[in-house]
Amino acid sequence: MVRVLVGGLIGLAIAMGIARFAFAPILPAMQDATGLRADGAGLLASLNYLGYFVGALGAGMVPHGATRTAVFRLSLLVSAATTAAMGLDLGDAGQAMPVWLVLRFLSGVSSAGIFILGIAMVLDTLTRQGGERFAGWLYTGVGLGIASSGLFVALFGGRLGWDGSWLALGAICAVLGLMPGLWVRDPVPQQHSAKAGAVENTGAAHRSGLSAPLLLLTLAYFLEGGGYIVSATFLVSILKTDPGTAAIGEAAWMVVGIGAMGAGVFWAAVAKRSSSWWSLILAHLTQTVAILLPMTGSPTASVVSALLFGGTFVGIVSQAFALGRQLSAGASAKIVGALTAAYGLGQIIGPLPAGLVVTRTGSFNIALLGAAAAVLLGTLLLALGMAIAGRQASTGPALASPKAS
Repeated sequence: MVRVLVGGLIGLAIAMGIARFAFAPILPAMQDATGLRADGAGLLASLNYLGYFVGALGAGMVPHGATRTAVFRLSLLVSAATTAAMGLDLGDAGQAMPVWLVLRFLSGVSSAGIFILGIAMVLDTLTRQGGERFAGWLYTGVGLGIASSGLFVALFGGRLGWDGSWLALGAICAVLGLMPGLWVRDPVPQQHSAKAGAVENTGAAHRSGLSAPLLLLTLAYFLEGGGYIVSATFLVSILKTDPGTAAIGEAAWMVVGIGAMGAGVFWAAVAKRSSSWWSLILAHLTQTVAILLPMTGSPTASVVSALLFGGTFVGIVSQAFALGRQLSAGASAKIVGALTAAYGLGQIIGPLPAGLVVTRTGSFNIALLGAAAAVLLGTLLLALGMAIAGRQASTGPALASPKAS
């Protein structure tokens, strides 16, 4: 069980911390060396998230058993290859852009394969072996990967250059990928449990339907995807372009990873003391502040921003899934897929206008204001959803009793 959990954690570190988000600390050096503009960077980010969206949809159709294990291993291989290939000498940004777009798209597809299939297989194994209580620690891999990629770029980026950093990180992914590739596999399905679960989930889906609180949660999650991704894409570039914060660019990305490590466990504890609704609302409000803090130009505020940002986005993901399962009365497969699709669409859309605005204005402030507004609007939708869910809960038993009798 321990090897499976560690393998899954390393898989998440590769998929999210390196393959997806190492782009952020490497981006400033890429721009300086190749002439890549902010709108081009936003396009590359959006293609990566489009790939993740496509990969998430495809991962849901992968059958259990040997096929799921094989696709997971193939995703690890593609992730390492596409990360390393970003460092190949392809000329300036204008010449390299078509290849970069393909690589970032494929990297997104493979990240989704590792993330979704890896989590599913690890959680299935933990459940079989009575280790469900350790599931929350699986998500620390995301923060560990982000912090490690930021530390690597800070220590070696100057000597390796942006291209050497991509090549080296790809090699690291290839070596580390051996562990999840060997340790994480789909357990043999238990036929009777699968049938019982299918009947239970089908009945739950018919009972729950698409309720107003569930719809509001999905819309809020879409806005979160579009808002948080602006900081996730451009945070290091934002800090590097301001003389007052330029020295802490890569270090801030490490702080994001440190904040993300314990985020899932922390916001789960908040939810246990209050509710998942309140946990999500507080996390959204905290993230809104985190997105805006770099506008102050203060190094201290920027470090706090990085810590709060890392400490919220992973927690929002885990709590949104938890609340979605509650609102769907157990139809977790459908709701997780719907939430992932909504989040993915937000991630695709968010970087494009942000990159265009930065290119035209020469400032990140408008992009940050827009991102913060999206997250804040999501907070309002969550508050409305919580109020509606509370009214439904208070009137539900009275309405249900005539049917029961």
